[in-house]
Amino acid sequence: MVAAPLSNPLGSVPAAKAPMNLDVVQVLSDLVRIPSVNPMGRAASGDIFYEHRVTGHLEGLFRGLGLPVERHTVAPLRDNIVTRVEGDVPPQRGGKILMLEAHQDTVPVEGMTIEPFVPKIHGSRLYGRGSCDIKGGMAAMITAIARLAKEKPFGRPTVVLVCTINEEHGFTGAKHWAATYSGKIPDSGHGPEDVPVAGRSELLPRVPDAAIVAEPTKLNVVVAHKGAARWRCSTRGVATHSSQPHLGDNAIYRISRVLQVLEKYSRDVVTKLATHPLCGHPTLSVGLIWGGISVNTVPDVCTIEIDRRVLPVEDAQVALDHCLDYLQSKLGPDAPVVHDKPFMLTRGLLDTNNGELAERLGSASRKHGGPGERIGVPFGTDAPHFSATGCPTVVFGPGSIDQAHTADEWIDIDQLRAAAEIIYDFCTSA
Repeated sequence: MVAAPLSNPLGSVPAAKAPMNLDVVQVLSDLVRIPSVNPMGRAASGDIFYEHRVTGHLEGLFRGLGLPVERHTVAPLRDNIVTRVEGDVPPQRGGKILMLEAHQDTVPVEGMTIEPFVPKIHGSRLYGRGSCDIKGGMAAMITAIARLAKEKPFGRPTVVLVCTINEEHGFTGAKHWAATYSGKIPDSGHGPEDVPVAGRSELLPRVPDAAIVAEPTKLNVVVAHKGAARWRCSTRGVATHSSQPHLGDNAIYRISRVLQVLEKYSRDVVTKLATHPLCGHPTLSVGLIWGGISVNTVPDVCTIEIDRRVLPVEDAQVALDHCLDYLQSKLGPDAPVVHDKPFMLTRGLLDTNNGELAERLGSASRKHGGPGERIGVPFGTDAPHFSATGCPTVVFGPGSIDQAHTADEWIDIDQLRAAAEIIYDFCTSA
């Protein structure tokens, strides 16, 4: 992916504006009101798609706080946006840099049982698309840096906040940002054809000393998580009128044999390939299937999408190849299958260099009533792309993954407020 050069570096700071304290619930409500739906690879048109409206809102908010801003274009209507609060000791004189990161996009809204872009509070919950994943975590980070900018506590590091694009369907924003600040292509498990071309950042000119990635973790600290290999697999047949099916070759029947093999593979083979003390075992799932043009036509093509979750210690390409070899050995030449080039290959997050960071963040979480446990999770995040640059990275935020992507998505307001306090306290001692 080719990116446009750096736009709007370090923009001017309006003199009339000054840092202020923000209310995290209000910040989140404002973010929920602005659609930033990821089309998930589908053709998209309409006002709700892509992140550009949220990006514009964030730019205005950051400038209103008197903070510098950079926008880095990754794709049309899709910019990473960056701001920074200066630390006690400038990085060029040995001061530490802490990076906070949250993604701007949300999953689609089809099937939601609430109004997705109308934030509503019922009891201790705030409802709306993105409230949990992950505009709540973003709001907590914004609230924390606004307070840092106003209060300027002694001992604070330089804090860089980046809000990236396209986490939900490819991590291209995180890949681009990692290449931007590191000046090289991080080895995070994606193929070279997916590596974006990036400029450089004045707000983060080197690899940070630590990074916290926002995702719903119930105020626990994620030190390890799975990655993924995802690809499409098709069978070919011969179309004919359904009144004479013997004259054709039904591609759906062919894919059914593939599905039987994959079910056995996922149950009897994949779960026994490896294990991780925090992430358990690898998994495989078929999530989509489509084929045919009408009920009275024998279908000549049927396609499935496969999701193979890899452990932090696994290589996504090796996992994919293992599956393809198994399929070939069980199906044989009489059941030809076409495998598309994978549309996602990403490693998981390793827990080899983030233990100290996790302990300090967990302590801050416990100080404010959070569990602060060191955990592993099965889902993926932007974190491996930053970890691959040599930056100790953990995942942390309010809310539960159980509420992410749901028809009535919500976040616990008490956790939201606690997250803002935890992040602020951590920044004052980092």
